[in-house]
Amino acid sequence: MSEKTVSGQREAGDGSGGAVIAPRPMTARAATVLTHSHPAQTSAALAELLAAARDAGVTLRFDEQETRKHGVKAREGVAVDVEPSSDVDLCVVLGGDGSILRALRTYAMTGVPVFAVNFGDIGFLATVEPQDLREGLRRAFAGDFELLELPAIALAAPGGVERAINDIAIHRKVGERVAELAYVLDGEEVGSVRCDGLVVATPAGSTGYNLANGGPVMAWGVEGFVVSFIAPHSLTARTLVAAPADLLGIHNRSREALDVSVDGRPVCELAPNASIEARFEDRVGIIAQLPGSSFYRRLREKFGRLAR
Repeated sequence: MSEKTVSGQREAGDGSGGAVIAPRPMTARAATVLTHSHPAQTSAALAELLAAARDAGVTLRFDEQETRKHGVKAREGVAVDVEPSSDVDLCVVLGGDGSILRALRTYAMTGVPVFAVNFGDIGFLATVEPQDLREGLRRAFAGDFELLELPAIALAAPGGVERAINDIAIHRKVGERVAELAYVLDGEEVGSVRCDGLVVATPAGSTGYNLANGGPVMAWGVEGFVVSFIAPHSLTARTLVAAPADLLGIHNRSREALDVSVDGRPVCELAPNASIEARFEDRVGIIAQLPGSSFYRRLREKFGRLAR
């Protein structure tokens, strides 16, 4: 897996939901490990991971936080207290959507794929479920998976560019008055809405906050992003799917500052009468998925399970 550049082609009717599928990688030699914030939930799985890596001859790398969290000791095939770097073949995640998103942001635009075992509530981006852990790890280290490229929304924040694999949320502070947000696409103001906030979501993130707002689900592989409103105080506020080349501008016409979050993490405030810009970026993160995986099957299984 020395080649980090992914150049897949769209395959009509391949069951992926129209996403870009790249060629399968080679056998892994080194992998970064990221886990759930509650170590007790993944301790048994971590032991399985260490055993599987040893059998496959894969070196596992743990950063300072993961080393301390699990009390990992350095030995042959295990490197501790090392910063994540792009000279690995894989990032293995034992966690839920938050952990998976953290891994995707860590390895954004590096070509390193994320192979995730779901230890969260939904795990929409996960590759396998816990009951398939042993076989999943064997296949991961053997390179028996496909690569699925995910876009992001790049936000021009005061501290630098922040990339959202799922979504950007701009919302009023707790206890403050209703916000008024104007939004501009391709240089044209589309509207001004009194609401609790606004969400800008990628196709991968369309099944999250955007879905809760009544916004559309976008299949993986759709090029573009969706703008939806949180509790709009209007009968005419409509969700909008924007083209990938459209620059989005958001203007705060409220009297108070608004909070801005990227993938659920607070990143900055949007001051009264201030504006912020965001744009679509293609091929930012890469997840590993087993051959034959389907976006639509994931949609049915993940959200159908919650309905039972």
